[in-house]
Amino acid sequence: MGKLSVDILNHEYNVHIGQHSYELFATEYADLLGSADRIAIIADEHVAKLHLPLLQEALQCTNREIIVKTVPTGESCKKPAVYIECQSFLLKNNFTRDSLIIAFGGGACGDLTGYVAATFMRGIRYIQCPTTILAHDSAVGGKTAINMPEGKNMVGSFHQPSAVLFQTDLFKTLPPRELRSGMAELLKHAFISDEEWTLELLSSPSFSQPSIEWLSTELLRGIAVKAKIVGEDEFEHSIRKYLNFGHTFGHSVEAACGFGGLSHGECVMIGMAYSLILSEQHGSVDEQLTNRFIDFSKTNGYLFEPIHEYSFDLFLSYMEKDKKASFGKLNFVLLDGIGRPYVKELEREQCEEAFNQLRLRA
Repeated sequence: MGKLSVDILNHEYNVHIGQHSYELFATEYADLLGSADRIAIIADEHVAKLHLPLLQEALQCTNREIIVKTVPTGESCKKPAVYIECQSFLLKNNFTRDSLIIAFGGGACGDLTGYVAATFMRGIRYIQCPTTILAHDSAVGGKTAINMPEGKNMVGSFHQPSAVLFQTDLFKTLPPRELRSGMAELLKHAFISDEEWTLELLSSPSFSQPSIEWLSTELLRGIAVKAKIVGEDEFEHSIRKYLNFGHTFGHSVEAACGFGGLSHGECVMIGMAYSLILSEQHGSVDEQLTNRFIDFSKTNGYLFEPIHEYSFDLFLSYMEKDKKASFGKLNFVLLDGIGRPYVKELEREQCEEAFNQLRLRA
């Protein structure tokens, strides 16, 4: 079983990845469960149908009653109405500041649950039990949020989990789209940290159909990148912004398509292609790398249709609402070569030029 510690000022927790991670509820996390007066699972309804009995069986080690609240699958759960439902659910079931919540689902369910935990009675403890590859990014680092019609993750808070447990066998039931979504975030971690690793991934013949064994190692590698950055900059004042590589434009694609129209990772893949083109113009990325990335993306089933279906002005309207925008200027994470990220402020004209280039090349 793989294990990694996330060390943040005044808070430390472990991330576990393996076939038997849930066994740790009876050992390493027995005291945490025992200290909670009430325990709730907030579960993605699709994941609950497939895997909830597995989690419930692992939690039989505690004598606490465990209640379950199911929420819609994917980004649909991150609506304000669902958030309010979850808060009411906890209140009606007499939860207190000493209670504990467990997030059981993909990244969206984890974002929702984390924000519920962050704001219920001004903050209670929660555990992340992610069931997707994508969540190796979102489950670590304490970013929690819900969506608004105006944009993704616009309402949220920083609230670190007490533990993160990946039971890797659950990945076997992921559909191809979810696999692609998660692998995009893994590639993002490589791009901002390590040239050799990035080129390894871009050369992988099984990138979109990885084995569980390979994933266990690679995801821990990606989490290590994020843990190091978050440990130095918990609240995104400086280097944590590098984790947004591909996300400024990617989030605008998600919004334009309607949240859930394309998966988060699929949109980030488009966003990384856009950022690489910007990095050609304002950094030290070679056009050959960008073209290789676009060809690699298409070969592995990633779609670029949205950039041909929607106007630049629509994407711009969402990017201007992005949390990384300030004083009317757009901030992008670019690369001064693989493994050397930096943030640059760009004008509308520069962004539109890169958009037109992406349309021509994708």
